[in-house]
Amino acid sequence: MDAVREGFSKFPSQEKVAMLLLRQGIRVEGGTAYCNNIEQSDAAIARAAGVDRRVVRSTLDRISDTPSLDRVFSKLQSMLLLANVAPEINCTTVEIIPTDATMPGILADITDVIYRNGLSVRQAVVDDPGTRMDSHLIVVVDGHVPPELLPMMKQCRGVLSIILR
Repeated sequence: MDAVREGFSKFPSQEKVAMLLLRQGIRVEGGTAYCNNIEQSDAAIARAAGVDRRVVRSTLDRISDTPSLDRVFSKLQSMLLLANVAPEINCTTVEIIPTDATMPGILADITDVIYRNGLSVRQAVVDDPGTRMDSHLIVVVDGHVPPELLPMMKQCRGVLSIILR
């Protein structure tokens, strides 16, 4: 993330577009933006970023013309997050807010509690919007998570709080 910010440090509007592309997993190849294999228009990206489409065009060109940026953006891929549809697929979403997102073992400890209580993890994702300070661990669990597991999860290393959805 720092390399991306550095690449756009003198261009705040372009940085805004680049961070949007990064957060959404939108790949850039040859000056064209893709959500997986679906081409994205400059105008659509501009509306989402709240900038003029010419800013998007210059951002995509800068990314393609800058090897360090191209190495990052050419490999991005969008991914399905089950958290918002969990109730519809008979799952529960557990969101973990860490005390320190750089601490190793948070995911291991949480999934161990889930496993020891006979539940299955459908998906685990660390949502890192760019600063480790705002990172959250999102775990989608098959079925209902009993309330008595919450104190066990809260005792895991590095856990500040838990949100059950």
